[in-house]
Amino acid sequence: MPLLKFGAWTPDTADFEATSVKNILNVVPRADGYGPFPSFSAYTSALAGACRGAFYAVKNDGTVITFAATATKLYKLNNTDFTWTDVSKGSGTYTAPTFLSIAANWHFAQTGNLVWATQANTVLQVFDLTSSTNFADAAGSPPQAAYIAVVGRFLVLSGLASTPYRIQWSGLNNFNASNSWTSGTQQSDFQDFPDGGAVRGVAGGDQSGVIFQDQAIRRMAYVGSPIVFQIDRIADQVGLYASDSIVRAGQTVLYYSTKGFQKIEPGGAPTPIGRERVDRTFGGDLDKGNLQLFMGASDPRTTRVYWAYKSNSGQTGIYDKILGYDTTLDQFFPLSVSGEYLLGMSQTGLTLENLDTISSSIDALTLSLDAYATAVQPEIAQFNSSHVLGFFRGTNLEATIESGEQGDDESRMSLRGFRPVTDAAALYGSVEYRDTQQASTNTTSETAISTRTGRVDIRRDARYQRFKLRVPAATTWTFCAGVVPDVSTGAAL
Repeated sequence: MPLLKFGAWTPDTADFEATSVKNILNVVPRADGYGPFPSFSAYTSALAGACRGAFYAVKNDGTVITFAATATKLYKLNNTDFTWTDVSKGSGTYTAPTFLSIAANWHFAQTGNLVWATQANTVLQVFDLTSSTNFADAAGSPPQAAYIAVVGRFLVLSGLASTPYRIQWSGLNNFNASNSWTSGTQQSDFQDFPDGGAVRGVAGGDQSGVIFQDQAIRRMAYVGSPIVFQIDRIADQVGLYASDSIVRAGQTVLYYSTKGFQKIEPGGAPTPIGRERVDRTFGGDLDKGNLQLFMGASDPRTTRVYWAYKSNSGQTGIYDKILGYDTTLDQFFPLSVSGEYLLGMSQTGLTLENLDTISSSIDALTLSLDAYATAVQPEIAQFNSSHVLGFFRGTNLEATIESGEQGDDESRMSLRGFRPVTDAAALYGSVEYRDTQQASTNTTSETAISTRTGRVDIRRDARYQRFKLRVPAATTWTFCAGVVPDVSTGAAL
């Protein structure tokens, strides 16, 4: 039998005689199959409580400043010892964030040297990177809002506590003055929507943004005075299902809608990306009562976006799975990763001399020297279940890949083994088999790859078979393209 390539993961569809893979875990798609995904590596000390929002800002001198939120506090990362300093308003305590009686997260944005933090129960908060020691109430009496975005040179608030069917924006380049939110002043204004339901968030952009409601999606494009923003409906009878699922990857907006995963290209309409691929499987696995743990983030170093979520069987208070999507390869992939908050993050850039403030021993550093040299480049990160911020830079996670089911209705397959096409030196193989499509599958014991022949030697006679690989954790490898089965056709049935 020729090479059986490991194709796309599409759990919503049958895998009989398909090039798609049945099951994969902790691998990322490549053009030639799959590669490994690294484990979590801690970067900071622990927050005082579970993370309920995080953000990195860049000062005009290039310095990276990291903020994080618990349910009732706002914190700033100390760039020397990586501890967290309480920078809440007056070192006080906020009301825990909720939106429409559902637990929610803090949301952040940056305009110049001003960092903004918002949640529905609190006045919009602002922190000046050049002078502030604590967050303070924003000037100009902005409405209390659950969500914030930057569209062009405007701050846009949505999920308004008093008027959920409205968005409101600041003045043009006028963010923290006494008249910043006065309608008619420097193009500040608001827009009410008579239909489509409550506004669940806005995806920002340079000159336009995307407005998400319960049952409608609209585009807002800057046109200047007196209209300011032209707002057009681009989708009807479909809206945003989870507010924090919005991800902006370059100019593309991706999100989880009431009809599954979708994307919006610049100037385009919503396009399904998960239909008949992952939507049914994901929808059945998602804990719909804990959508605050369903959040998306982009990895700017790659072409991948990630959605963390709590499954129906997950532990209370944390997400236990991540669904990834490669925007270039147009492929999904699942990861077994748990944590509190997922985000794209840039760590503080340090010189070699500065490393002495972190550790007196190079061997004791949790990250490689190469990692510090490229620190200002954002990458995917998370707060784990111990409230610690870190990156996915550790050793490779244990990986599994299982082929689609192969077989012949008219005859049996006599298997003598298979050869994995991979550079993984440590690998175990097994076979799932059955004699009818209606029967449950059986699985052979695992067999280690032969260091002499590069084969997994397993003998099995059955009508239908799948080939499964497991690469142990911490194994060094880069690719796995498929398997070459050693089979012969048995007697006709």
